[in-house]
Amino acid sequence: MSKELVQALDALEQERGIDREVVVEALENALKAAYKKQYNANQNVEATFDDKKGKMTIKQVKTVVLDDDLLDPDTEISLTDAQAINKAYEPGDEIRFDVTPKDFGRMAAQAAKQVIVQKMREATRQAVYNRYKDYEGEIITGEVERQDSRFLYVMLPGKQEAVMTPGDQMPTEHYRMRDRIKVLVSKVDDSLKGPQIFVSRTAPGLVKRLFEQEVPEVYDGTVEIVSVAREAGDRSKIAVYTHDADLDPVGALVGQRGARVQAVVTELGGEHMDIVEWVEDEAQYIANALNPAEVTDVIFDPENDQAVTVIVPDDQLSLAIGKKGQNARLAARLTGVKIDIKPESEAADLAVSMDEASDDAFDDAANDAEDTNLDDSVDAMVDDSENPEI
Repeated sequence: MSKELVQALDALEQERGIDREVVVEALENALKAAYKKQYNANQNVEATFDDKKGKMTIKQVKTVVLDDDLLDPDTEISLTDAQAINKAYEPGDEIRFDVTPKDFGRMAAQAAKQVIVQKMREATRQAVYNRYKDYEGEIITGEVERQDSRFLYVMLPGKQEAVMTPGDQMPTEHYRMRDRIKVLVSKVDDSLKGPQIFVSRTAPGLVKRLFEQEVPEVYDGTVEIVSVAREAGDRSKIAVYTHDADLDPVGALVGQRGARVQAVVTELGGEHMDIVEWVEDEAQYIANALNPAEVTDVIFDPENDQAVTVIVPDDQLSLAIGKKGQNARLAARLTGVKIDIKPESEAADLAVSMDEASDDAFDDAANDAEDTNLDDSVDAMVDDSENPEI
């Protein structure tokens, strides 16, 4: 048993990467618990394991007390008895007695087996968690395994099962067993039952990672994908930017004859891609986001910096809003502002109402100022009446 246990420790350390000291400590705790359960739970005992020789020992620990203070023979020893062993002992010292049972080998073997199995499971679980935690936010290719009312189960490399919630499944896709699909690792949880990996086909991050695979300029950082707004299976809007003045960031993603963007569209089952340029001028960025519609003007709400009114030609209104409001909705998500779209025919009325609002605000401010000045004058008159000059 001793030799086999040492070999098992060596294998755990070399093949599984489990710290030897961690296993030894767990084994000693298991031996201690097994002894106290089998023999005397009231004793204060220590279990030690020599990981070189494979020898296990149990020692009872007793504290030296004055003869009149002896209360618990299981944990204490009188000064007289202690000095009979060694005259150097004093009250407060601890004495260890070897109480290793002769038949302890069977019990120790069972405890050692349980500890080793437990540590192997923990190490495997931690290794899986660490591996896939590094993949969080990255694309990985898996194979559809099965589906139930809650999840679609995808087998990832390394025979690790991942789950895809209904919200992460493309509404336009139907999955069959053994289908190979690219998914985004959206979250990795370390639960008591083991790591649980969540993957997605609908996350905006999937679009970004797919373009990284298809466009070298995105992969190396020359072109940056600033924002992605997506209605999975139907349409996405992507805002791109580059520091290189000689490079067209939109053209880089589209590719020659649309080859690059078409590869992403094909992977996502025909999902349309609107690629627009991100610029520092917020008004121009909002206008770009409403592509393919033309924008005449962008008016910022003076009372709400997260809201704008966009003016478009009358014949561009439906295009700017999009089918069921999709174009405007995606543009708002892409830019992070609330967008209200108005045709040019209503722009004059809008300008008048905004001017009236500004005039009202100015009049209110002026009235407030007059009221303040009047109050100051009255206060001054009261002060003068209370303090007449002599």
